[in-house]
Amino acid sequence: MKLSVIIPVYNEASTIETVIDAVRNCGVQDLEIIVVDDCSTDGTGKILDDMPPSPDLRIFRHPHNKGKGAGIRTAQAAITGDVVVIQDADLEYSPNEFPAMLKPIEEGKADAVFGSRYSGREILVDTFWHYFGNKMLTLFSNILSNVNLTDMETCYKMIKADIFKSFELECNRFGFEPEITAKLAKRKARIYEIPISYEARPYDEGKKIGWKDGVAALWYIFKYNVLKRS
Repeated sequence: MKLSVIIPVYNEASTIETVIDAVRNCGVQDLEIIVVDDCSTDGTGKILDDMPPSPDLRIFRHPHNKGKGAGIRTAQAAITGDVVVIQDADLEYSPNEFPAMLKPIEEGKADAVFGSRYSGREILVDTFWHYFGNKMLTLFSNILSNVNLTDMETCYKMIKADIFKSFELECNRFGFEPEITAKLAKRKARIYEIPISYEARPYDEGKKIGWKDGVAALWYIFKYNVLKRS
């Protein structure tokens, strides 16, 4: 199966090359990398420009900053693989998890696989409030979607491409996570969850999601699980 890896990036000049190299060396033989630069201002665009052309790498750019969800939506139309996964451009998540995540889909057991940071593997200890916020959002999402996840907010959501491309995505920022979870639940998709390693990045090193995004996520969970029934 060919894996399409979407990397939405905004101001990640210090990590973007490392992340792309890590994806290329993740152990999945057939893959494509789709990078969407969300109008970075820190030199990320120059780094991407200077990368040698390669058939496994495509780069798209936004003329204005739009958000992570908008970057994913831009890449959605360009997917040519059988399965798609989102990769943040920092170093919190390891692409070495991809082969294990891909296995349930290859075996025909799953339509989507979520990589859980909180179900039994080693993690770099996160701040209490970030962990607590994630758990509360996951609980609220589980109640409304009737899907028992341990980590709804995880970046690592691997989904069969035909299902992923069929969704009309709307959220521009971090609301993508509850939106895609609700839409998978409504589609009655078979969702597997496997434990992954995770190295939480502190805010002083560039972590972008904040409490306002958490509040917005509550609205998106309600919106996509309750208000949008179809």
